[in-house]
Amino acid sequence: MVARVEIEPLRSIAFGGISAAYASVGTTFAHEIRMMRIINNTDGDMIFTDDITVSAGKLFVPANTFVLWDFQANMNARKDDSYVKAIATQISVKQSTAASTGDIFLECIY
Repeated sequence: MVARVEIEPLRSIAFGGISAAYASVGTTFAHEIRMMRIINNTDGDMIFTDDITVSAGKLFVPANTFVLWDFQANMNARKDDSYVKAIATQISVKQSTAASTGDIFLECIY
């Protein structure tokens, strides 16, 4: 069996669509995500979540930086399952400090 890596379509949101309320970064995941990179190409600090009912947010990404997660690398080899972000997960963003330029990008590998 050959393991294949595929890339989901790029998701993004421009700085003008980001406020103090959560906004979706593109569409929900169509596949189980093995790796994910959030690129904050704005001049504002951002808060991200995969659950908008958690008002405090889950992830902080400073202005003009990125974060990268390789979920699959952390899977438990003793179990017969994969360590992935689930299908239909929605990543959302809100500002920690307001941005005046740039975009947020979300890259996903499955």
